[in-house]
Amino acid sequence: MTHIGVGIDIGGSGVKGALVDLEKGEFIGERIRYDTPEHSTPQSVAKICKTIIDELGADPDVPIGITVPAPVIHGVIPFIANLDQSWTGINADELFQEVTGHQVTVLNDADAAGVAEYYFGAAKDVKGTVIVTTLGTGIGSALLYNGILVPNTELGHVELDGRDAESHAAASQRVKQELSWEEWISRLQRYYSHIEMLFSPDLMVVGGGVSKKHAQFLPKLDLKCPIVPADLRNTAGIVGAAVYADQQAHNDVPTAPAV
Repeated sequence: MTHIGVGIDIGGSGVKGALVDLEKGEFIGERIRYDTPEHSTPQSVAKICKTIIDELGADPDVPIGITVPAPVIHGVIPFIANLDQSWTGINADELFQEVTGHQVTVLNDADAAGVAEYYFGAAKDVKGTVIVTTLGTGIGSALLYNGILVPNTELGHVELDGRDAESHAAASQRVKQELSWEEWISRLQRYYSHIEMLFSPDLMVVGGGVSKKHAQFLPKLDLKCPIVPADLRNTAGIVGAAVYADQQAHNDVPTAPAV
């Protein structure tokens, strides 16, 4: 019997969800998508999530993971980007449970992508420290050690040369500032060298839409650790959310080996 979960990925423009085969990391059936409401309040977005869950026909015992573009600290959202600011201070776990009628696990969208890449993608079974970054409007990040997620790292907001790193090195800045590939690569080099110095990772994985063009920039970065493109890309948030929710539901989060 297939082990099934539900993943829902909430973004600034769309809310997407699917049934996920938790053994293969693949969608079961088609993905469902709705536009994010113009007034993207917690209640309005939660109602869309309920619609998606109902349309997917999720059984009551199926684990459900939901991603948000924000840190999630014990279910509470301290601040948020790309959605209505009324999300700030909301206990998202309680909100989604109340509106959907299901037990849910809420996590940061980049963390979900990192979980997916570790279990089914470019970082599969890598031992040690793995950092997954998503290059887009900003820079999202996930940090895992032997498969254990260290949540809410927000490495796009490290300060570099007196500025927020993502305001300088995100993929959106290449377009906005009309940078050449070489100019942008020099900014990425500065960013990833700094991250490597701070964490000494065993692997770095780069996702986001620009990762489709990874041959244009990743081979030109000079780092000690390997840096590779993400495998899952558009499915990572949904798959990772479902996997993480299943781990939380069954208390099946991997533990670090004894030192």
